[in-house]
Amino acid sequence: MSALPRKTILAKTNPPKTIPPKARAVIIGGGVSGCSVAYHLAKLGWTDIVLLERKQLTSGTTWHAAGLIGQLRGSQNMTRLAKYSADLYVRLEAETDVGTGMRQVGSITVALTEERKHEIYRQASLARALDIDVREISPNEVKQMYPHLNVSDVVGAVHLPLDGQCDPANIAMALAKGARQRGATIVENVKVTKVHTRNGCVTGVSWMRGDEQGMIEADVVVNCAGMWARGLGAQNGVSIPLHACEHFYLVTEPIPGLTRLPVLRVPDECAYYKEDAGKMMLGAFEPVAKPWGMDGISEDFCFDQLPEDFEHFEPILEMGVNRMPMLASAGIHTFFNGPESFTPDDRYYLGEAPELSGYWMATGYNSIGIVSSGGAGMALAQWINDGEAPFDLWEVDIRRAQPFQKNRRYLRERVSETLGLLYADHFPYRQMATSRNVRRSPLHEHLKARGAVFGEVAGWERANWFAREDQEREYRYSWKRQNWFDNQRDEHLAVRNGVGLFDMTSFGKIRVEGRDACAFLQRLCANDMEVAPGKIVYTQMLNQRGGIESDLTVSRLSETVFFLVVPGATLQRDLAWLKKHLADEFVVITDVTAAEAVLCLMGPDSRQLIQKLSPNDFSNETNPFGTFQEIEIGMGLARAHRVTYVGELGWELYVSTDQAAHVFEAIAEAGADVGLKLCGLHTLDSCRIEKAFRHFGHDITDEDNVLEAGLGFAVKTAKGDFLGRDAVLRKKETGLNRRLVQFRLKDTQPLLFHNEAILRDGKIVGPVTSGNYGHHLGGAVGLGYVPCQGESEADVLSSSYEIEIAGERFAAEASLKPMYDPKAERVRM
Repeated sequence: MSALPRKTILAKTNPPKTIPPKARAVIIGGGVSGCSVAYHLAKLGWTDIVLLERKQLTSGTTWHAAGLIGQLRGSQNMTRLAKYSADLYVRLEAETDVGTGMRQVGSITVALTEERKHEIYRQASLARALDIDVREISPNEVKQMYPHLNVSDVVGAVHLPLDGQCDPANIAMALAKGARQRGATIVENVKVTKVHTRNGCVTGVSWMRGDEQGMIEADVVVNCAGMWARGLGAQNGVSIPLHACEHFYLVTEPIPGLTRLPVLRVPDECAYYKEDAGKMMLGAFEPVAKPWGMDGISEDFCFDQLPEDFEHFEPILEMGVNRMPMLASAGIHTFFNGPESFTPDDRYYLGEAPELSGYWMATGYNSIGIVSSGGAGMALAQWINDGEAPFDLWEVDIRRAQPFQKNRRYLRERVSETLGLLYADHFPYRQMATSRNVRRSPLHEHLKARGAVFGEVAGWERANWFAREDQEREYRYSWKRQNWFDNQRDEHLAVRNGVGLFDMTSFGKIRVEGRDACAFLQRLCANDMEVAPGKIVYTQMLNQRGGIESDLTVSRLSETVFFLVVPGATLQRDLAWLKKHLADEFVVITDVTAAEAVLCLMGPDSRQLIQKLSPNDFSNETNPFGTFQEIEIGMGLARAHRVTYVGELGWELYVSTDQAAHVFEAIAEAGADVGLKLCGLHTLDSCRIEKAFRHFGHDITDEDNVLEAGLGFAVKTAKGDFLGRDAVLRKKETGLNRRLVQFRLKDTQPLLFHNEAILRDGKIVGPVTSGNYGHHLGGAVGLGYVPCQGESEADVLSSSYEIEIAGERFAAEASLKPMYDPKAERVRM
């Protein structure tokens, strides 16, 4: 088997360039990602940009990428970025005179099971909602378009005619040339040895070229170092959790009669196929991958390939020969194994490091770097230029990463799974199998002994549902009702009709304290923070556009101490936002998440139960909704916060971690007399969606205006100036362009998760932002935005609505008020 031939364009050398002593931005890494960032910063008018590449452009992983360009991703904005990449690569050749090899040959994804068929049909519905040309096609139509394919067991397929393929190395070269044409400096064979900082901010980089050394002063440094990014970030205490894996593909000898074909994906066989110049490429995302580079990466690594492991690839090839019989007689021109970097959740990293101002990144692409880098470079350049993300990028925001995830053993075990998940069934509620049990509540073993089945978010093990004694304690995944559906129903109805207990220890908890704490929070929060100690305020932190940067509750513990509660997944983001906006105020910000467990007692019988456990007064007169008090409970102490995310009477009990197990035991013992039900996070979600409570990252994001999200009740413009106030006032004056609407399917059988298409009077107007089954309301419930410019609430509700699920449309009831307890009477019982 011969080695993969290098493109002649990669072998070109240039005389050494002078490296400037100052730059506005230094980009580290000359793969497609770094070249895209340089190109897009230059398009924004940044001329003093320097890109430094340790060896030659594309020599890391770009040069051996497969170059598949698929427009449809898993969400609206990831699709937005991929579509931008595809459009950019089409026009880049004319702009730079560098051939990009971009050919819009289309793509076909085939399903071999009914579950996979449902998945790809759901994806087709999303594509229609995002205005992507898509069509569901039959096995016979697949055969007509791909005559070499065995379709005997194909049950369905989807065709996207504007997808394509490209030459990855030349894409990077075209971007680099485009950046140079606009004034950027790109220098090869220069290694960055250190990123310099002062007072928590980047100040520049040191570099080395042979025996030559120097420094570039810069306010912005962008880490686009690919599989080297983690180690580079670690030098400055910046966490970039990624790890390289081996990625395999083969290329055949020329096959007579092989003509231009669409890109083909057979995810049920972990395989993709690409015709190129009369040869066929077969690549794989095998279920158990091979991590690589555990002992570091050689200084000499450049256009290298890894040792062959044909035995590892052989099962994929066997399926490939069955799927495409002509491969049995085709000679193998190249069997290739090269490294690519993967992240713990299969999503790449964009944004500014929360640990260090001015340190940005675009890295960790999980084998979709070519289709992602065009859009990612555009988005990051705008983010750097404007100081705010151009639209919601939370899915790929580096602030979602947890500090512990840089642990190498954790990464090594996790990425062995994440590579294969690219082509695994993307079932709802699918949980990771590797690198588990890192972060656990003090109640973990108690819950486990009582049937808890755990999921993982931000490393936290959280009880998602509770199995019966005679039931297996694991997920059986499906696009239909999964094996825990009835468990969730029982838990849900217990919360609605009796009392349930949730362990919400994974909440992020932040103390903001000091002489200026109140003034600081008044400046950042949209609601009024000037409340008496003992009060709890629900609020958002907004950006300059009036978009929602954080969704939280704030409890005033004393005149100078505030306690912020945020979702566990957004803790690092929220800490970074607070610290970024701290000026010269006398304020201390502390993450106290690990200090307290949180036990949530929720339901109409919760007062009866908590009164059995505590001598304190829990009446409305003493402890009304939106207040907290310190209480005795069992033989311990807690703060009882009268708030709810399920829409019922209830308390969140904040208990020091050392007393948490005792308090749980006391609750469990007393609860036996009142029918206490242990409940999981799936039930929390199904209860909150009946109340139309928003979920950050889905229903509300930094590009969703707080008024259009229906949260104007938590905004107090009369209190004075705060971040985002001007945008809120402008929106009030100009009117809403869209509204967040709650939907309930009239048919009781279908399920909503998210990304289903919303139809208004027969026309698709957008995707469902989140969904679950409303066991009390008796049907699937979802939220989603509906355009409404110039329309009244009555106009919005007078329309006919449907939701499209995997190509089938279902009638839906719509409401702008919560369908469950619209006057919130139950929370104030």
